[in-house]
Amino acid sequence: MSDLESLREGVRQSLPELAEIQDTALREKVVEAWALALSETEYRKIEDIPGAAVPGAPPIKNGTQVEHLRGTAVLALGIADAMDKVFGPIGIDRNILVAGALAHDLGKPYEFSPRNRARWEAKPAAAGKPAIRHPVYGVHIALMAGLPEAVAHIVGAHSMHNEGQFVTPSLEALIVRYADSMQWRILDKVDLLAGKRYPDV
Repeated sequence: MSDLESLREGVRQSLPELAEIQDTALREKVVEAWALALSETEYRKIEDIPGAAVPGAPPIKNGTQVEHLRGTAVLALGIADAMDKVFGPIGIDRNILVAGALAHDLGKPYEFSPRNRARWEAKPAAAGKPAIRHPVYGVHIALMAGLPEAVAHIVGAHSMHNEGQFVTPSLEALIVRYADSMQWRILDKVDLLAGKRYPDV
């Protein structure tokens, strides 16, 4: 088995919510994107990446990036289901929604990479710290893997208080944006993060 194929198989095992993507080609592009993202770093599985929002933020006590990605996808689907149940179909593309939720943190292997972090820490004036944040680097990975613009948009716009504040989000990006943020806030509120991330409001 080739190295990339081993990485792909690990992604398939880590993210059972991939089965919610009915478009087979899109599903496989999400797998390919994660395999590509991992292949550029020391990480072999998504589970190897600390379960934190950004480097230095408190991580999930008993979880990794896998739980974060899965939680974001499940929350996004829950929001979509609730809206459609109450208001009737509002035009959510479920394939794009789930693909975007599972891919939104594609840039985290790069941003969390111990090799990259050591480089940036040693000489921040050379390339910055980090050189590129995970939403932006994730767009690069998404496009390299052939994911559609609608998914790359979610990847780049998911951080509502940083890069995303300069982009008007699509419907699916808006849902992923809130599912992502809500998950971190809830985990913080119920003390499932190893330290406080938000003021207790």
